Amino acid sequence: MLARDFGLTETQRDIRAMAADFVDAEIAPNARDWDRAERVDPGIVRRLGELGFLGLTIPEQYGGVDADMLSYVLVTEELGRGDSSIRGIVSVSLGLVTKTIAAHGTEEQKQQWLPHLVRGDALGCFALTEPGSGSDPASLSTRAVRDGRDWVISGSKTFITNGTWAKVALTFARTSDTGITAFLVPTDSPGFTASEIHGKLGLRGQPTAELTYDAVRVPDSARLGEVGKGLRIALGALSRGRVSVAAGAVGVAQASLDAAVRYATERTQFAKPIASFQLVQELLADSAVAVTAARLLTHRVARMVDAEVDSKDYAVDASMAKYHASETAVRVTNDCLQVFGGYGYIDEYPLGRYLRDARVLTLYEGTSQVQKLIIGRDLTGVNAMV
Repeated sequence: MLARDFGLTETQRDIRAMAADFVDAEIAPNARDWDRAERVDPGIVRRLGELGFLGLTIPEQYGGVDADMLSYVLVTEELGRGDSSIRGIVSVSLGLVTKTIAAHGTEEQKQQWLPHLVRGDALGCFALTEPGSGSDPASLSTRAVRDGRDWVISGSKTFITNGTWAKVALTFARTSDTGITAFLVPTDSPGFTASEIHGKLGLRGQPTAELTYDAVRVPDSARLGEVGKGLRIALGALSRGRVSVAAGAVGVAQASLDAAVRYATERTQFAKPIASFQLVQELLADSAVAVTAARLLTHRVARMVDAEVDSKDYAVDASMAKYHASETAVRVTNDCLQVFGGYGYIDEYPLGRYLRDARVLTLYEGTSQVQKLIIGRDLTGVNAMV
């Protein structure tokens, strides 16, 4: 634990300890049942709000918690250690929606939404991905047409975390051939529907939805930021969001390593604990090094955010952290499952869930391939041929 504490302030250690205690008491014991049911207990959202985990870094005047980005990353890692579905709910509602409103919203928008979001009275969803545009958000086809003082939004979104639970959808829609604009759409608006996606490989307890906008009418006061500047808002949010995904990946990898170490010291074969076998130790040692490296890379980006570095100047570092940590999570969970042998293949043990949950981390908020393109373009100054 000492290595994980290195460089943290007393406040940051206290915040992480509170998150760890909450995870161990209220999340980890329920994670298997939530995975089987494909639904977490909705009451956990209010608990997250009560503990301040939905208000980290949000100004206190709106009910938020005066905390830095590294503290948010520490909490996100602990939530990932307990259940990636819960981590995803927080990463999207707080990391992508609440923080974006705090950064770009009018005072009226902040007063309208932030207190509810940080308390857990409401969740937000980030409605960017569409059936025909994932890695290329600039090609989205959902449209918003000006009609007097209103905007009329038509189109669809898919793979939207929190979609069926959210009270507000941060929606990105095309307002011209070359411009995309952001809107705060109340999900009880006429014409808005959300349909839950079932049968997911991982993150089964987390609500994921398809959204339909059938001439949804919102006033111009629901517009977030300037007309035509929505893509910049989305990409800025995703740069920060990738840090959260990286932290969650570190959490699930750490949970896998912890479980494998416990199992290896308890399980005996040939009258010896399997922890005494050289090849088992090799799997555990490689996993420990990989988790530590991913954590340090993620903390580095969090510290850049706390140093108020412009988002465009840490975007590549965020891509590095997200790419490395997500791929590490897949590799570590897979290797740790190997330590369990056949027992790792049944859900009485958590490794199968960890592996399934880890796999999606290489896909959303920019696939590993997209992260490589971002990193490669920064290194060479040349757009790769695709």
